[in-house]
Amino acid sequence: MHICVTGGAGFIGSHLCRRLLNDDHRVTAIDNFDPFYPRAIKEEDIENFPRERFTLVETDICNTDALLHALHARSVDAIVHLAARAGVRPSIEAPMAYEETNVGGTQSMLEVAQELGVDTFIYGSSSSVYGNNDKVPFAEADPVREPISPYAATKRSGELLAHTFHHLYGLTVHCLRFFTVYGPRQRPDQAIHRFARQLLTDQPITMYGDGTSRRDYTYVADIVDGIVHSLRRANGLDASEYEIINLGSSETTQLKDLISGIAEAMDMTPEIEKLPTQPGDVKCTYADISKAQELLDWAPATPINEGLQKFADWVNAYYVDRPVLEV
Repeated sequence: MHICVTGGAGFIGSHLCRRLLNDDHRVTAIDNFDPFYPRAIKEEDIENFPRERFTLVETDICNTDALLHALHARSVDAIVHLAARAGVRPSIEAPMAYEETNVGGTQSMLEVAQELGVDTFIYGSSSSVYGNNDKVPFAEADPVREPISPYAATKRSGELLAHTFHHLYGLTVHCLRFFTVYGPRQRPDQAIHRFARQLLTDQPITMYGDGTSRRDYTYVADIVDGIVHSLRRANGLDASEYEIINLGSSETTQLKDLISGIAEAMDMTPEIEKLPTQPGDVKCTYADISKAQELLDWAPATPINEGLQKFADWVNAYYVDRPVLEV
């Protein structure tokens, strides 16, 4: 297959591109190298990809004309749309920018799929859409009418736009709700990477709230495997479908236990600085993955202690010969 991956130089995107290339697919990655974090990190993540099967198109997902020009002769079989402005807290500071990229960019990519006759559209959504849902674990049929951050609202908007294109044009759409993805080459702004850098530079770990908030942390290789299973299902369908599917570890970890876990994996002792709970943060995320098991024949394979050790091994090696990024 020839697969277009938006955000292909990012954290999840570069892991997915590597997996697809290892599986002998052709990949066209779309990325605009947004300065949310250093460009060099993204460039390192894709520098060794085989160029005979990997193409990088540097453009913005909101630029529909540029995307159509870049992709029109490439016979793309599927689009995996991962590009987005990430993060709950930054979305509160710049909600319009999040709307423009996450909603406008998704609209643009759906138009590209429709114009080029691409039959499969995999959309990277988020567990944030569930908000502070009191019912756990979170199931796809649960109401998601009360997002508590602009980021969450834009992700739910993307799901609704995708359904519109499924209805109008028969596009097969899988909206995959990712639950707190972590692992090697994680974005610097994400909590586990930030905690590790604080440990490496002898700074106290900044913990928002009392440490009892819980997250369903999902190892990046498991998320990538879920995306691949989604592509396989879509490729084997006789008729189009629209499905929302959770991809999570289906277990939760308290924030204070996560901090202890990453410190133990790095063989260090953390000092904790407690800070107030941040606006937009949810109390708990917890995935019901029965639908993913049924439709995709998928289940996570990496428990949190194993995933944290893999991350710790990577982060220790990564910063051996380079300065630790400022926290």
